[in-house]
Amino acid sequence: MRYKFEDIAFNSTAKKKPTESDKDTYLGLEHLDSGSLIVNRFGSEVAPIGEKLVMKKGDVLFGKRRAYQKKVAIAPFDGIFSAHGMVLRPKEAVIDKGFFPLFMSSDYFLEAAIKISVGSLSPTINWRDLKELEFDLPSLSEQRRLAKLLWAVIKTKNAYKELFNQTEQLVKSQFIEMFGDPKTNSRSLPTTEFVNVVKMQRGFDLPVHQRNSKGSIPIYASNGIIDYHIEAKVPGGGIITGRSGTIGKVYYSLNDYWPLNTTLFSLDINGNNIIYLAYLLEYFDLTRFATGSGVPTLNRNSFHSEQIIDVPLEAQDTFANFVIQADKSKFELKRTMDELEATYKSLLREHLG
Repeated sequence: MRYKFEDIAFNSTAKKKPTESDKDTYLGLEHLDSGSLIVNRFGSEVAPIGEKLVMKKGDVLFGKRRAYQKKVAIAPFDGIFSAHGMVLRPKEAVIDKGFFPLFMSSDYFLEAAIKISVGSLSPTINWRDLKELEFDLPSLSEQRRLAKLLWAVIKTKNAYKELFNQTEQLVKSQFIEMFGDPKTNSRSLPTTEFVNVVKMQRGFDLPVHQRNSKGSIPIYASNGIIDYHIEAKVPGGGIITGRSGTIGKVYYSLNDYWPLNTTLFSLDINGNNIIYLAYLLEYFDLTRFATGSGVPTLNRNSFHSEQIIDVPLEAQDTFANFVIQADKSKFELKRTMDELEATYKSLLREHLG
C-alpha cells in the first residue's frame, strides 16, 4: 500500500539546552557514518552549544542537512542529537519497528528525500515537505519477514567487517613486533640518515599540451585526481606521499604508478622492499616535520638528515610476505562483504522498488 511519510513516522521535536552532563551522550552528524545504522562514535569534550533534539534509545536518527551524505542511524542510548537532524519513530500500525530503520536507510527512501532538499550551500530537508512524500510499503507480515532476513545479512556483514579490521590491526602489530616504534627506535635497531633509506622527488605540473581529459593515466594530487596524462608510459612500482595539504599518508603500487603534481612526493625505494618501506614511512610519521600554519607543507631538507631504522632486506621481505598474505585474506573478506551488500540492496529493491 501507499502511504504519506507522516503516516509512517513520528517526527519527535522535543528539545533541550545541553548541560555539562549531556556531553557524554551527545550525537552530532559527524558521529554518523554513511551507509551504517550503527553508531561507533559519540560524545563531546564540552557541553554542545544551542538547543538539541532529545533522543531515546532505538530512535532512528536522520541527517536532514546534506542528506546526500545518507546518514541514518539507530540511537544507541538516551541522549541528545544535532538539530541538523531528525529524530523519527515508527507508526507501528503501518510499519514494523524492526523494518523502519531499514526502510529509512534504503535508497528508495533516501533518493526521494534528497530530491526535496532546499538550499545551495547546505541543502536541508524540511519536515513540511518530507511528510508529504508518498511511499509504497509491503504488508506488515512481509515487513517482519524481510526485516528478519535483512538484519541477519547485516549481522553477517558486520562479522566479516570485524575480521577485516582485525586483519589490518594484525599487520600493524606484526610491524611493531618485528621492528618496534620507528619514531623512537624502541628496539634500538641500527639507524642511518633518512636520505640513505629513501630519496624523495617532488612531483611536477605537466604543461597543458601534455594533458588530456580523455586520457587513461590519471594525474594525482594530495586531494585526488586533478587531470589526465596523454602518455601511457609510467614508471613501474613506487611510493607516494603528500608534500602539502594532506600529508603523512603513504601509498604504494607494485605495478604502475601515476604522474604526480607538485603537492606530492614520489619516493625512490633505494633497494628496499617497497611494502616494508611504505609501512615504515607511515609509522615514522612525516607529519612531524611539516611546517606552515595555513597549509602544512613538507620540506624534504628538514628531515633528510634525521635518523631512521636500518633493517636488513631479509627482514623487510619477511614482513612484506606477511602483508601479502594478509592482503589476500582482506581481499576475500572484502569480496564477501560486497556480495552481502549486493544481496541486501537487491532484497530491498525487490520489495520497495
